[in-house]
Amino acid sequence: MDRGSREPPAALAVASHIEEYRPGRLVEVLVPEGARDAPVVLLWHGSGPDERDALVPLAAALAACGVVALVPDWRSDDASAGPGDLLASIDFATDSAAGLGGDPGRVVLAGWSLGASAAADVALHPDVAHGWHPTAVVGLGGGYDRTPFDNGRRARDPMADSAVGGAGRPALLAHGISDHLIPIERSVVATAVLAEAGWRAVLRQVDTDHAGVIGTVYDRQLKRCVPSDDPGRRSALMSVARELARLALGPDGPVG
Repeated sequence: MDRGSREPPAALAVASHIEEYRPGRLVEVLVPEGARDAPVVLLWHGSGPDERDALVPLAAALAACGVVALVPDWRSDDASAGPGDLLASIDFATDSAAGLGGDPGRVVLAGWSLGASAAADVALHPDVAHGWHPTAVVGLGGGYDRTPFDNGRRARDPMADSAVGGAGRPALLAHGISDHLIPIERSVVATAVLAEAGWRAVLRQVDTDHAGVIGTVYDRQLKRCVPSDDPGRRSALMSVARELARLALGPDGPVG
């Protein structure tokens, strides 16, 4: 950990509730006990529509470390509605942060799988989010070869477009070393692109697979990832949560 950064505190009590971040669209809100000017982490799930539950265990672990965590559903299967959902969730995070005990000036944008690609796109191209940029960006098991933000055109590669400088803001990418769905090389390339764009980018390799990096397992019957109690996956989840919490609590972010 960088000198001057803060170690997450002992586990705090966490209160959770569900709100609408736009009409008919839900967000899980997890707030640590006594939160005041806490950093906010906005977590975007992957390509399955409305699967915020997959990220709630990670959000709960973050909130227990002193972070306000927000996990919205979004229609990742709807090219016309999905991007609007993501942008509306950013507005919700910044507009509601103070009322939740968070700091609207410290919003970390994080995503898993397709959500990671979307988060990287916003980080590298602030025009996607109308000029907004996150305090830090986190990608978990991302492919970084397509983004839902296509602006009406065919899906583009968020790593290929010219990128705006990160101005020294931190970026954390984590990828399972046993991820056979998305090769870890994708995160290696994305880390380099972020670094070239001025982000303090760090790649963490986690001893798990694509689903395990967020503490889930793929359910073949449901055809989606679901939270898991497997000790190995829980260990991977907590490792990622601690690293993400250290970044959010700052000020110096993860160790390079």
